[in-house]
Amino acid sequence: MFTFFLVIQLVLGIALIVLILLQQGKGADMGAAFGSGSSSTVFGARGSGNFFSRTTGILATAFFINSLLLSSPLVRDTTGSTASVTERVQTSPAQPVRPGPDTDLPDLPDVPGAPAQEAPAGQDDLPR
Repeated sequence: MFTFFLVIQLVLGIALIVLILLQQGKGADMGAAFGSGSSSTVFGARGSGNFFSRTTGILATAFFINSLLLSSPLVRDTTGSTASVTERVQTSPAQPVRPGPDTDLPDLPDVPGAPAQEAPAGQDDLPR
């Protein structure tokens, strides 16, 4: 059920984008008023504004309702998880665990120690 509404949401979103890009701007009718040709005669004398505006409103309402349905528990299968998010998180111990001599640690290669640096001659006399 969730997948069905998700596909519908995708189709509605693409249809809204295409429909909005097909619409003319508010200034597009000014050219037709000064004799540059007939404006949108395919959709009638009133032009395509009324048809596109009404269809955009219907698609936007369907998109909004579908978004609410996708986020509601009616569509999502929430019956399997009864625990809240905070109950599902594993708690950490109060104090950090420090490895002791009896702790089983994986065998790691020995790291050679840093060589001891000797002070150069003559610097032992400096006051500190």
